[in-house]
Amino acid sequence: MRLYKPESFNLRVYGLWITDAYEVLLCEEKIGARTYIKFPGGGLEFGEGILDCLKREWREETGMTLERLSHYYTTDFFQPSAFNPRQQVLSFYYRVWPHPGQQPAINSKETTLRRFILQPLGESFNVDLPIDRVVAQMLTEDFKAGRL
Repeated sequence: MRLYKPESFNLRVYGLWITDAYEVLLCEEKIGARTYIKFPGGGLEFGEGILDCLKREWREETGMTLERLSHYYTTDFFQPSAFNPRQQVLSFYYRVWPHPGQQPAINSKETTLRRFILQPLGESFNVDLPIDRVVAQMLTEDFKAGRL
C-alpha cells in the first residue's frame, strides 16, 4: 500500500546491446554517493522523443551511434524512484545494434561512468536498479529459450 501519491513521472530509456558472443553491455556508473551496475541509458529530456533520447544517451554513454533498434520491454508495474520517492519511474528498454565496427568507449569529458562490463547471458548477473533486475531476468529466460 502506497502512503503517498507520486507527483511526477520519471521517464527512462535504456539500450540492450547483445554481442555476437551473447554478452550484454552493462555500465558501472556513479550516481550520487553510490556506484550502480545498470544498462546504458538515462532520462528523457523535455521536448525529446523516446527514440531520440535513447540515441542521445547511447552516444553520450558509449560513444557509439545506433544503426537499428527494437522495443524489448516497458515497465508494467508501479516503481517509485530510488532517488525521489515522489516520482514514479517508467522505463523503456530497446534492443540496439550499433553501426558495425564500433566499440564502447568512455568519453574523455568528465563522466559518471566508471567502466563497461560485457556480461555473458548464460550466467546469472546482478544489476542494481529494480526495473533493470526484471529486464535481466527476462534476458536470461529469453537466452535459455533461444529467443535472442
